[in-house]
Amino acid sequence: MKKTGKVLAPVLALLLVFVLCNSLYTVQPKEYVAVRQFGRIVNVVDTPGLKAKIPFVQTIQRISAATILYDIPASDIITKDKKSMISDNYVLWRVTDPTLYIQTLNAIEARAAERIEAAVYNSLKKILSNMTQDEIIAARGERLTQLITEDANGDIRVYGIEIIQSEIKALDLPEDNKAAVFTRMISERENIAAGYTAEGAAEAQKIRNETDRKVTVMTAEAEKEAATILAEGESEYMRILQDAYNTDDKADFYNYTRSLDALKASMTGGSKTVMLDKDSELARILYGDFEG
Repeated sequence: MKKTGKVLAPVLALLLVFVLCNSLYTVQPKEYVAVRQFGRIVNVVDTPGLKAKIPFVQTIQRISAATILYDIPASDIITKDKKSMISDNYVLWRVTDPTLYIQTLNAIEARAAERIEAAVYNSLKKILSNMTQDEIIAARGERLTQLITEDANGDIRVYGIEIIQSEIKALDLPEDNKAAVFTRMISERENIAAGYTAEGAAEAQKIRNETDRKVTVMTAEAEKEAATILAEGESEYMRILQDAYNTDDKADFYNYTRSLDALKASMTGGSKTVMLDKDSELARILYGDFEG
């Protein structure tokens, strides 16, 4: 009897440990634990710590509550203006309704990724196909991310999933279209540059013409003023001469000095001989001086 008791004690202890192990479970941070009884979900626990369940009757299923990154394969999109573009996206998503997630996808992450990929692709196609290529390029960033995220969530919420952000990593042209697009862009930029150059040249010519006109007007006014001043000076000079030689003696003296100046100016070079007409004023002056 004592031997039987000694054998049962360790067995009961092991059985108790087994029952306790089957009764207790832990919930980690950022984790959902669904408690299932005969396959039916009876409770979902999301607070970390040590928890208890009915042993051998209830089972648990762990589901990540963390934000998950999914890199979606690149896909072709046709824009409103019938241009092909390649969109490369990534998605940040998480489980918001564990019960619904289990019921629809059996909490299988690969299935969730398939649904997310399809939802994001449909949203991309719907949104970008209603925009021209230029509008898409202009909207890249927060606005386009918000539009795609909101639209994709409308399809994915039925699986107990939320798309936090659907971001476009790259939005590019197919390789066979790049060369043609780049050539067109270069041509457009060259046309714009030529237009600016032509406008600049026209403006420069306009400024030169205006400057030339002002210079011509100012030169004409200056020449007119100079001619007026010169005429006034000549008039004043003649008036002064007239006042200075207003008698016969003064007039004769003036003629005498002017004649001597003319004689001096004519005596150039090696020859000192001057031929004078006997009736010239200079001959009369010299003759008169000689006679005197």
